[in-house]
Amino acid sequence: MAERCIVDEGPLLEVRGLRKAFGQVQAVAGVSFRLRPGERCALIGPNGAGKSTLMHLLAGQLRADEGSVSFRGAPIAGLAAHRISRRGMGRTFQVTAVFGSLTAAENVLVALLSHRQESRSLSRVAVARLRGAALAHLADVGLGDRGDAVCSTLPFGDLKRVELAVALAGEPVLLLLDEPTAGLAPGERLELMELVGRLVGERGLSVLFTEHDMDVVFEHADRILVLNRGTLIAEGSPAEVRGNPQVQAVYLGEGLVYDARHREGASP
Repeated sequence: MAERCIVDEGPLLEVRGLRKAFGQVQAVAGVSFRLRPGERCALIGPNGAGKSTLMHLLAGQLRADEGSVSFRGAPIAGLAAHRISRRGMGRTFQVTAVFGSLTAAENVLVALLSHRQESRSLSRVAVARLRGAALAHLADVGLGDRGDAVCSTLPFGDLKRVELAVALAGEPVLLLLDEPTAGLAPGERLELMELVGRLVGERGLSVLFTEHDMDVVFEHADRILVLNRGTLIAEGSPAEVRGNPQVQAVYLGEGLVYDARHREGASP
């Protein structure tokens, strides 16, 4: 991965002592970290480590038991998801969340109307006014010719792109991507993450993404956070995390030790 310039200023996102329990299970147990403007940060961990729960806490789908979250210099813990979204945080989900009965363009239109607080106005005038913007967002994710396709008929890889276009419709400065490449073939994973990288560069976005594919993580993350049983056990550059003995122990047998030569087809 080529070196990129990360803005050296105050954190875009600051998380302190975040906790969430479900009964006796501590899904997130005192997690603290910062995310800088322009940074691409991967959140990794075994199944059940608390990654999706942490994403839900940040984006407002869940309320934390303890701790604080500051976004763009203001506290957001406890705010409703739509209020956090309107402050500039967009997200996608582990299970793709689009309306299957609507077309790709209509899904993005709903997001545009919501962002503009016009969600009660689905009139022909409002739809006509924003259709061009919806198609532009679809074009940005490589679906400029699929605007009238009903989402229930689209292949899974295209649904991932529609969901990304929906997130972009909210004009985010931070994207939370929960396993964006899950369910995709290797070639589709590469294409989607290259697309995300291009959008990050063009729009100056920051990204926090969860991922199980270590090839994707080491190729596309500037920094990596490692969760295990709700606790942040390591963070650092890809090289630092790859060499961390505790991380290696957690991931033993799960392919953490990645050699870029394997990706190029060279012999080990």
